[in-house]
Amino acid sequence: MQNLRISLVQGATRWHDPAGNRDYYGHLIAGLRGTTDLVLLPETFTSGFSNEAIGNAETMDGPTVAWIREQAAKLGAAVTGSVQLRTEEGVFNRLLFATPDGALQTYDKRHLFRYANEHERYAAGRDRLTVEWKGWRICPQVCYDLRFPVYSRNRYDVERPGALDYDLLLYVANWPSARAYPWKTLLRARAIENLCYVAGLNRVGDDGNGLHYSGDSAVIDFLGHPVSECTDEEVVSTTTLQAEELAAHRARFPAMLDGDAFELK
Repeated sequence: MQNLRISLVQGATRWHDPAGNRDYYGHLIAGLRGTTDLVLLPETFTSGFSNEAIGNAETMDGPTVAWIREQAAKLGAAVTGSVQLRTEEGVFNRLLFATPDGALQTYDKRHLFRYANEHERYAAGRDRLTVEWKGWRICPQVCYDLRFPVYSRNRYDVERPGALDYDLLLYVANWPSARAYPWKTLLRARAIENLCYVAGLNRVGDDGNGLHYSGDSAVIDFLGHPVSECTDEEVVSTTTLQAEELAAHRARFPAMLDGDAFELK
Protein backbone atom coordinates (compact mmCIF):
# COMPACT_ATOMS: atom_id res chain seq x y z
CA MET A 1 0.00 0.00 0.00
CA GLN A 2 1.48 3.32 -1.13
CA ASN A 3 0.44 6.85 -0.18
CA LEU A 4 -2.87 7.92 -1.72
CA ARG A 5 -3.63 11.40 -3.09
CA ILE A 6 -7.27 12.37 -2.61
CA SER A 7 -9.03 15.46 -3.98
CA LEU A 8 -12.11 17.01 -2.37
CA VAL A 9 -14.17 18.92 -4.95
CA GLN A 10 -16.34 21.22 -2.84
CA GLY A 11 -18.62 22.91 -5.35
CA ALA A 12 -21.91 24.80 -5.52
CA THR A 13 -24.14 22.30 -7.33
CA ARG A 14 -26.64 23.84 -9.78
CA TRP A 15 -30.31 23.11 -9.04
CA HIS A 16 -31.93 20.56 -11.39
CA ASP A 17 -29.33 21.09 -14.11
CA PRO A 18 -27.53 17.82 -14.94
CA ALA A 19 -25.81 19.07 -18.11
CA GLY A 20 -24.76 22.30 -16.40
CA ASN A 21 -23.39 20.40 -13.42
CA ARG A 22 -21.41 18.03 -15.60
CA ASP A 23 -19.83 21.06 -17.29
CA TYR A 24 -19.28 22.81 -13.96
CA TYR A 25 -17.65 19.90 -12.15
CA GLY A 26 -15.75 18.90 -15.27
CA HIS A 27 -14.18 22.37 -15.29
CA LEU A 28 -13.28 22.17 -11.59
CA ILE A 29 -11.46 18.84 -11.92
CA ALA A 30 -9.88 19.34 -15.36
CA GLY A 31 -6.49 20.36 -13.95
CA LEU A 32 -6.11 17.40 -11.60
CA ARG A 33 -4.49 14.95 -14.02
CA GLY A 34 -1.20 13.71 -12.61
CA THR A 35 -1.78 15.30 -9.21
CA THR A 36 -4.34 12.96 -7.63
CA ASP A 37 -5.43 9.32 -7.34
CA LEU A 38 -9.03 9.77 -6.19
CA VAL A 39 -11.54 12.59 -6.86
CA LEU A 40 -14.63 13.11 -4.70
CA LEU A 41 -17.75 14.86 -6.00
CA PRO A 42 -20.77 15.67 -3.79
CA GLU A 43 -23.93 13.69 -3.25
CA THR A 44 -26.47 14.15 -6.10
CA PHE A 45 -23.94 16.30 -7.92
CA THR A 46 -26.04 16.57 -11.10
CA SER A 47 -29.22 17.93 -9.46
CA GLY A 48 -28.80 18.93 -5.83
CA PHE A 49 -30.58 17.02 -3.07
CA SER A 50 -34.12 17.17 -4.41
CA ASN A 51 -37.08 14.81 -4.20
CA GLU A 52 -38.58 16.61 -7.20
CA ALA A 53 -35.62 15.68 -9.42
CA ILE A 54 -36.69 12.03 -9.31
CA GLY A 55 -38.76 12.49 -12.46
CA ASN A 56 -35.60 13.21 -14.44
CA ALA A 57 -33.53 10.38 -12.95
CA GLU A 58 -31.18 8.87 -15.51
CA THR A 59 -30.46 5.20 -16.12
CA MET A 60 -27.10 3.46 -16.07
CA ASP A 61 -27.01 4.01 -19.83
CA GLY A 62 -27.47 7.76 -19.41
CA PRO A 63 -25.04 10.65 -19.90
CA THR A 64 -23.79 10.97 -16.31
CA VAL A 65 -22.51 7.40 -16.05
CA ALA A 66 -20.72 7.87 -19.37
CA TRP A 67 -19.39 11.25 -18.17
CA ILE A 68 -17.90 9.96 -14.91
CA ARG A 69 -16.15 7.15 -16.78
CA GLU A 70 -14.75 9.70 -19.21
CA GLN A 71 -13.48 11.88 -16.36
CA ALA A 72 -11.70 8.95 -14.72
CA ALA A 73 -9.99 8.11 -18.01
CA LYS A 74 -8.98 11.73 -18.65
CA LEU A 75 -7.59 12.24 -15.15
CA GLY A 76 -5.94 8.85 -14.75
CA ALA A 77 -7.66 8.71 -11.36
CA ALA A 78 -10.73 7.22 -9.72
CA VAL A 79 -13.75 9.55 -9.62
CA THR A 80 -16.71 9.12 -7.29
CA GLY A 81 -19.95 10.92 -6.38
CA SER A 82 -23.66 10.11 -6.21
CA VAL A 83 -26.56 10.73 -8.60
CA GLN A 84 -30.22 9.73 -8.88
CA LEU A 85 -30.46 6.64 -11.07
CA ARG A 86 -33.53 4.70 -12.16
CA THR A 87 -33.61 0.90 -12.25
CA GLU A 88 -36.33 -1.73 -12.42
CA GLU A 89 -36.36 -1.71 -8.61
CA GLY A 90 -36.89 2.05 -8.33
CA VAL A 91 -34.78 5.19 -8.20
CA PHE A 92 -31.65 4.98 -6.04
CA ASN A 93 -29.35 7.63 -4.66
CA ARG A 94 -26.44 5.76 -6.23
CA LEU A 95 -22.76 6.41 -5.68
CA LEU A 96 -20.61 5.72 -8.74
CA PHE A 97 -16.94 4.75 -8.37
CA ALA A 98 -15.22 4.92 -11.76
CA THR A 99 -11.60 4.02 -12.47
CA PRO A 100 -9.41 4.90 -15.48
CA ASP A 101 -9.59 1.37 -16.92
CA GLY A 102 -13.33 1.81 -17.55
CA ALA A 103 -14.47 -0.21 -14.55
CA LEU A 104 -17.44 1.09 -12.56
CA GLN A 105 -18.67 0.00 -9.14
CA THR A 106 -21.81 1.28 -7.44
CA TYR A 107 -23.17 1.72 -3.93
CA ASP A 108 -26.84 2.56 -3.23
CA LYS A 109 -27.45 4.80 -0.22
CA ARG A 110 -28.67 2.54 2.57
CA HIS A 111 -30.07 5.12 5.03
CA LEU A 112 -32.61 7.40 3.38
CA PHE A 113 -33.12 10.79 5.01
CA ARG A 114 -36.56 10.49 6.60
CA TYR A 115 -36.49 14.11 7.80
CA ALA A 116 -36.69 15.21 4.14
CA ASN A 117 -38.97 12.33 3.05
CA GLU A 118 -36.26 10.74 0.95
CA HIS A 119 -37.51 7.33 2.09
CA GLU A 120 -40.92 7.93 0.48
CA ARG A 121 -39.57 8.33 -3.05
CA TYR A 122 -36.28 6.53 -3.28
CA ALA A 123 -35.35 2.87 -2.93
CA ALA A 124 -32.92 1.96 -0.16
CA GLY A 125 -29.70 0.13 -0.84
CA ARG A 126 -28.92 -3.20 0.80
CA ASP A 127 -25.22 -3.93 0.49
CA ARG A 128 -22.11 -2.15 1.73
CA LEU A 129 -19.34 -1.73 -0.82
CA THR A 130 -15.58 -2.05 -0.46
CA VAL A 131 -13.42 -0.98 -3.39
CA GLU A 132 -9.73 -1.78 -3.85
CA TRP A 133 -7.79 1.07 -5.45
CA LYS A 134 -4.06 1.80 -5.50
CA GLY A 135 -3.52 -0.80 -2.76
CA TRP A 136 -6.12 0.80 -0.47
CA ARG A 137 -9.38 -0.75 0.61
CA ILE A 138 -12.04 1.97 0.43
CA CYS A 139 -15.59 1.99 1.82
CA PRO A 140 -17.73 4.69 0.13
CA GLN A 141 -21.00 5.83 1.71
CA VAL A 142 -23.51 8.66 1.26
CA CYS A 143 -24.45 11.53 3.58
CA TYR A 144 -27.02 10.27 6.15
CA ASP A 145 -25.14 6.95 6.38
CA LEU A 146 -22.67 8.91 8.54
CA ARG A 147 -25.09 8.82 11.47
CA PHE A 148 -25.14 5.01 11.69
CA PRO A 149 -21.88 3.66 13.13
CA VAL A 150 -22.83 -0.03 13.07
CA TYR A 151 -23.23 0.06 9.30
CA SER A 152 -19.78 1.56 8.78
CA ARG A 153 -18.02 -0.52 11.45
CA ASN A 154 -14.57 -1.68 10.36
CA ARG A 155 -14.61 -5.39 11.16
CA TYR A 156 -11.51 -7.48 11.87
CA ASP A 157 -11.01 -11.02 10.56
CA VAL A 158 -7.70 -12.60 11.45
CA GLU A 159 -8.16 -15.26 8.75
CA ARG A 160 -8.59 -12.70 5.95
CA PRO A 161 -5.67 -10.95 4.26
CA GLY A 162 -5.66 -7.32 5.31
CA ALA A 163 -7.57 -8.18 8.49
CA LEU A 164 -9.64 -4.97 8.54
CA ASP A 165 -12.43 -4.32 6.04
CA TYR A 166 -11.05 -1.01 4.82
CA ASP A 167 -8.40 1.69 5.21
CA LEU A 168 -10.38 4.73 4.01
CA LEU A 169 -14.02 5.58 4.69
CA LEU A 170 -15.65 8.07 2.29
CA TYR A 171 -18.78 10.18 2.66
CA VAL A 172 -20.18 12.30 -0.16
CA ALA A 173 -22.92 14.60 1.08
CA ASN A 174 -25.41 17.44 0.82
CA TRP A 175 -25.26 18.32 4.55
CA PRO A 176 -26.92 21.68 5.39
CA SER A 177 -25.05 24.21 7.50
CA ALA A 178 -27.73 24.05 10.21
CA ARG A 179 -26.30 20.63 11.14
CA ALA A 180 -22.63 21.42 10.54
CA TYR A 181 -21.53 20.52 14.08
CA PRO A 182 -22.81 16.91 13.87
CA TRP A 183 -21.17 16.58 10.44
CA LYS A 184 -17.77 17.63 11.73
CA THR A 185 -18.09 15.62 14.94
CA LEU A 186 -19.24 12.37 13.35
CA LEU A 187 -16.49 12.41 10.72
CA ARG A 188 -13.97 12.42 13.56
CA ALA A 189 -15.81 9.72 15.47
CA ARG A 190 -15.90 7.39 12.46
CA ALA A 191 -12.14 7.81 11.95
CA ILE A 192 -11.23 7.15 15.58
CA GLU A 193 -13.47 4.13 16.12
CA ASN A 194 -12.56 2.48 12.82
CA LEU A 195 -8.78 3.05 12.91
CA CYS A 196 -8.86 4.56 9.44
CA TYR A 197 -8.73 7.74 7.41
CA VAL A 198 -12.08 9.40 6.72
CA ALA A 199 -12.83 11.81 3.88
CA GLY A 200 -16.08 13.79 3.98
CA LEU A 201 -17.03 15.83 0.91
CA ASN A 202 -19.91 18.31 1.19
CA ARG A 203 -21.21 21.04 -1.15
CA VAL A 204 -21.46 24.81 -0.68
CA GLY A 205 -23.98 27.47 -1.66
CA ASP A 206 -27.78 27.56 -1.53
CA ASP A 207 -30.16 25.06 -3.12
CA GLY A 208 -33.66 25.32 -4.56
CA ASN A 209 -35.18 24.45 -1.20
CA GLY A 210 -33.59 27.50 0.39
CA LEU A 211 -31.03 25.48 2.35
CA HIS A 212 -27.50 26.76 2.82
CA TYR A 213 -24.47 24.48 2.73
CA SER A 214 -21.26 25.59 4.41
CA GLY A 215 -18.94 22.94 3.00
CA ASP A 216 -16.78 21.89 5.95
CA SER A 217 -15.34 19.10 3.81
CA ALA A 218 -12.39 17.43 5.49
CA VAL A 219 -9.91 14.60 5.55
CA ILE A 220 -9.52 13.16 9.05
CA ASP A 221 -6.76 10.85 10.20
CA PHE A 222 -7.05 7.72 12.36
CA LEU A 223 -6.62 9.78 15.56
CA GLY A 224 -9.44 12.16 14.66
CA HIS A 225 -7.11 14.99 13.65
CA PRO A 226 -7.92 17.00 10.52
CA VAL A 227 -5.36 16.52 7.76
CA SER A 228 -7.18 19.09 5.66
CA GLU A 229 -10.29 21.21 6.21
CA CYS A 230 -12.34 23.35 3.83
CA THR A 231 -14.31 26.48 4.70
CA ASP A 232 -17.51 27.92 3.17
CA GLU A 233 -16.27 28.41 -0.40
CA GLU A 234 -15.84 26.65 -3.71
CA VAL A 235 -12.51 24.83 -3.55
CA VAL A 236 -10.61 21.81 -4.82
CA SER A 237 -8.33 20.49 -2.08
CA THR A 238 -5.83 17.64 -2.56
CA THR A 239 -4.33 15.76 0.38
CA THR A 240 -1.93 12.82 0.60
CA LEU A 241 -2.87 9.95 2.92
CA GLN A 242 0.15 8.34 4.58
CA ALA A 243 0.10 4.55 4.33
CA GLU A 244 2.98 3.91 6.73
CA GLU A 245 1.50 6.15 9.41
CA LEU A 246 -1.82 4.30 9.24
CA ALA A 247 -0.11 0.90 9.48
CA ALA A 248 2.05 2.07 12.39
CA HIS A 249 -0.97 3.35 14.32
CA ARG A 250 -2.81 0.06 13.91
CA ALA A 251 0.28 -1.85 15.05
CA ARG A 252 0.82 0.19 18.22
CA PHE A 253 -2.86 0.60 19.07
CA PRO A 254 -4.59 -2.61 17.87
CA ALA A 255 -8.05 -1.85 19.24
CA MET A 256 -9.56 -3.96 16.44
CA LEU A 257 -8.40 -7.08 18.29
CA ASP A 258 -10.90 -6.29 21.05
CA GLY A 259 -13.83 -5.45 18.79
CA ASP A 260 -17.14 -7.31 18.83
CA ALA A 261 -17.73 -9.81 16.04
CA PHE A 262 -20.93 -9.37 14.02
CA GLU A 263 -22.39 -9.63 10.52
CA LEU A 264 -24.14 -6.92 8.52
CA LYS A 265 -27.61 -7.88 7.26
